[in-house]
Amino acid sequence: MNENGNRPSAESLLAKLKGGERANLRVYIGAAPGVGKTYQMLEDAHQLKGQGVDIVVAVVETHGREETRALIGDLERVPVRRIEYRGVTLEEMDVEACVARRPSIAVVDELAHTNVPGSKNRKRYEDVLALLSAGISVITAVNIQHLESLNDAVARTTGVRVRETIPDYFLRRADEVVNVDVSVDTLRTRLRQGKIYGVEKIEQSLNNFFRKGNLSALRELALRQVATDQATKAHDYREREGLGQPVIPEKVMVCMASRGSAKKLLRTGSRIAGRLASDWYAVYVETPQEEPGRIKPVDYAALQENIGFAEDLGAKVMKLKGRRVADALIEFARREGITHVVFGQSSRSRWDILLHGSVINRFLDEVRNATVQVVPMEDHKAVASEQQE
Repeated sequence: MNENGNRPSAESLLAKLKGGERANLRVYIGAAPGVGKTYQMLEDAHQLKGQGVDIVVAVVETHGREETRALIGDLERVPVRRIEYRGVTLEEMDVEACVARRPSIAVVDELAHTNVPGSKNRKRYEDVLALLSAGISVITAVNIQHLESLNDAVARTTGVRVRETIPDYFLRRADEVVNVDVSVDTLRTRLRQGKIYGVEKIEQSLNNFFRKGNLSALRELALRQVATDQATKAHDYREREGLGQPVIPEKVMVCMASRGSAKKLLRTGSRIAGRLASDWYAVYVETPQEEPGRIKPVDYAALQENIGFAEDLGAKVMKLKGRRVADALIEFARREGITHVVFGQSSRSRWDILLHGSVINRFLDEVRNATVQVVPMEDHKAVASEQQE
């Protein structure tokens, strides 16, 4: 939806293309398979073609459905690449062929897809970034459960851990994010009619991922994401135009450890920052025991993975140095005017806390003007708040 609550039209995309030199990215997002993202994407593609726009289909997954194949109609299709993998011939989008063809717009379906080993890029969203870099605008589609920062929320809601994800920064690159929505009952009816999966998967899907409660929660996540995207773009527009912001920007800080996984914390921080339309920091403290040459190799590898993950989610990674973790975090929060802080909390014993103290308690005692969120963690080694001072 756009800021007036209406779905952006093909004309709006055409206007954006004429209005600037940067390649345009439109993302159709939905709560689940079957809401009609591919249909809407191809319908708009036909409208654009009718208006004289040079548009091609780079890849659309029909999954053997005649309805989807018919939707493509007379749209030009760029030939796919065929790759041999483990004795099977598989098809992937041919990025080089699409760049050589140089259309104004390319249609790319199933954004979260993982490419076959041997492809130029590992993920399809990286293929899209390559097209955009080449000056080719893209319209693409993805389900809300594939957004990286929502991975934990989707797993809790549906009981399914989604393995194929796209980083949040990709969605922030989008010029338009369009929510394609249908009611829960309509979606379940489409599933029963065999319009989403084959007959053999219908009952299992109805009783698992496509339960009414799951679909309702996923619809809410999709609506919230589009609202967040609109708020962020409105914030950026006011800033570019020199207009005053309606609220004071919030500042979010996620406290990572120099060891163990911090993905759950970082996803939480990314969601908070998104809701508040703010920049955010992923912060870790390098104590003397964790300096280069002294840090354990396994801890160093985990730290580098956390840093890369934080950057993918759009965080500004900050390395602080200090003998005491709490002191470094408190000083940074005060200096930067941090308003929201995310800590991890493991199940430490009272005796352990008495012996070594608690970074969280110290922070709460000394930083009174920040909202603190504590995220339960399973592995105490993964939590910044439980580093010993």
